[in-house]
Amino acid sequence: MARQPNNPITLLYNERMDSQKDIVLTAINTVIRARGDSSDKIKSGFSEYLLDIERETHRVFLDKQENAGRPALKQYLEEKTSESSTKDDVLNAVTDSFNLLIAFFLSLSQARRARAGSAFEFIIKDLFKRLDYPFDEQEVINGQPDFLFPSRAHFDRNPMDCIIFTVKRKVRERWRQIVTEGTRGLGFFLATIDKDVSRNQLEEMLANRIHLVLPATTLAEKQDYQQSVNAISFEDFFANWLDPAIARWERSA
Repeated sequence: MARQPNNPITLLYNERMDSQKDIVLTAINTVIRARGDSSDKIKSGFSEYLLDIERETHRVFLDKQENAGRPALKQYLEEKTSESSTKDDVLNAVTDSFNLLIAFFLSLSQARRARAGSAFEFIIKDLFKRLDYPFDEQEVINGQPDFLFPSRAHFDRNPMDCIIFTVKRKVRERWRQIVTEGTRGLGFFLATIDKDVSRNQLEEMLANRIHLVLPATTLAEKQDYQQSVNAISFEDFFANWLDPAIARWERSA
């Protein structure tokens, strides 16, 4: 099927659909109000906050998608017909738009997957900021990790003292790019909610000094994760890696 970049249904939908940022912020604010906004609560329950916000983001997105999609389709069909149109006229308008409809629904599916990945990164960034952790984003350092702790300036002075942190909602084979994202860093950390990382992948990650950072409940659900020394929870990452590094960076400031 030919690509249809100016699909009129998609254009009408996009006019009504909330931005990714607004959707995620709505979900974050809902969960924060329900669970509490203190730094201690967020840090000690980071895994639960993350998963709750993930689920709420998905729920809000589906609501917004329907609220934007229904009137977009209605407006499109109204523009293709008139008040005097018969039932057959309406049916013909729908069937004549078959390719446009297929392309529209395909674009929704593709956008949903893309939004899920970027939303996951946005949620983690927002929670890191609420915990007042110092980091720079998307710095080019022989690769482009999502987060560089504590800063690019510190990396330029002492790269071995920095933490490289990358986010991938689903890991697949994309974890290999992390090896190039700061080969001189103190440690590489890959945050995910993926339940399907294999034992072989975990062993390869270990050989490349990569820790897989997971929600505590996800870590507890899979034996391979529990038996891998480089599979840790977000709470473990804070307690055993990031917080000690923060104390060291503050002493040397």
